[in-house]
Amino acid sequence: MTTVASLAPFLGGALALSGVAVAASRRRELLVRWCAWAVGVPLVTAAFWWGRPGTAAIACGVGVIAVVEYGGLVRLGRADRAVLAGAVVGVVLAAWLAPGEVFRVAAAGALAIAAVPLVAGDADDGLRRLGAGLLGLVWLGVLAALVPLGADGLALFVAVSVADIVAYFAGRRLGGPRLSPLSPAKRWSGTLAGAVAGLGTLAVLSAPGWPMAVAVAVGGPAGDLLESMVKRGARAKDAGDWLPGSGGLLDRIDSLLVALAVLLVLG
Repeated sequence: MTTVASLAPFLGGALALSGVAVAASRRRELLVRWCAWAVGVPLVTAAFWWGRPGTAAIACGVGVIAVVEYGGLVRLGRADRAVLAGAVVGVVLAAWLAPGEVFRVAAAGALAIAAVPLVAGDADDGLRRLGAGLLGLVWLGVLAALVPLGADGLALFVAVSVADIVAYFAGRRLGGPRLSPLSPAKRWSGTLAGAVAGLGTLAVLSAPGWPMAVAVAVGGPAGDLLESMVKRGARAKDAGDWLPGSGGLLDRIDSLLVALAVLLVLG
């Protein structure tokens, strides 16, 4: 059984080894990214170590930040963003405090999102606001799945992150056919190499199971493409510019979100 205690030594060792490799490369952009990981990995690990309260807390925090970034991409107003953030937080808290009421809370959140343009009487832009809000609830509300997953959720995040990193570097080096017009820089070679690396990470972390494998190999790349579609529609390169080396938080968790959705469907 995967536990946070069993994952912690692996994460610490991987962080230390990657730090040595980054220092040896003397590449500033890699150093900046590693520093962000050096702060984020212990924080996330500590939250999962705390159990469901810690996981719910970090999922709520991540959800609110992601809503702000997503709202900026799809041009949602303050009221829309506030209600969407409340709906996402409500779903996460329900997964922690009242698991049997998650779908009821999600439905209430969807109604609240629909109410904002209706109350405003927005005949010109209301349909777009409604669609963007509901997509945001479905896409970001899946963070609630981290609460019952526990250590398996942390293992999934690690495996997806490793797959992302390997896919980026392997795609640039190996080249080949493009994965999708949504993201011309991504290659099938990188995606396949990333999937192999992600599955290998699951094996090292003792987090087997075909649903987890499909979530990493298929859900991860699909999540990346989904955010690429949203960003292309917004004509934006990144969801934000505050996270060193990664743009915004949504740029960092896009693969995890759809991987979680796939795991929910299969698991």
